Amino acid sequence: MLKLDHITVIAPTLVEGVSHVQKCLGLDVPFGTRHAYMGTHNHRLQLGNSVYLEIVALDPDGTDPGRARWFGLDNQEKVRADWTEGRRLRGWVAATDAIDTVAANRRAIFGGTVPLPPAGPEFAFSIPEDGSLPLDGAAPSLIDHWGDPTSMAEIPDMGARLRSLTLEHPEPAAIGALYRQLSIDRPPEIVRGDKVRYRARIETPAGLKELT
Repeated sequence: MLKLDHITVIAPTLVEGVSHVQKCLGLDVPFGTRHAYMGTHNHRLQLGNSVYLEIVALDPDGTDPGRARWFGLDNQEKVRADWTEGRRLRGWVAATDAIDTVAANRRAIFGGTVPLPPAGPEFAFSIPEDGSLPLDGAAPSLIDHWGDPTSMAEIPDMGARLRSLTLEHPEPAAIGALYRQLSIDRPPEIVRGDKVRYRARIETPAGLKELT
């Protein structure tokens, strides 16, 4: 079974990503970490039930990892185009304890599994060969924590709680069938829309807000 691990705002820059989330939620999400092995960096925020929000962007001071980065961040032109369209909450990551099996059965969607960090692997992540989002973000990226899930104590808790996650998609029936085949626990609600677009309803200390 796959389970929601975190939702991702994929930004052209962290400054823009943090500003967008602040406008949507009224919260200034703190810096998280630099991924030296990916040339990316992030800010993170707890959303309850061991789920969190990640704002991720290319690290201008990072180094080329020598392979495709995650979350489509190599294609900065597309990242910017999606951002301009208002598609900023661009996807989510699902946790599994059998990533090799899940990815191998649908390699065309998820790509291969990559142990990370390369020098001393602590988890595995699915990344298509070109680094693109699985099904343009309609399918989750996969993570296997190898029995050691992310410690929520390391992620700031500002009182935000995820209440719902909705996906707009031109073919909701097909995506719904995929979610059932993958045995996803509490998958996003799917409604018809012209393209992949997510909306998260998040309870904050100032009330219910929507992140897009």
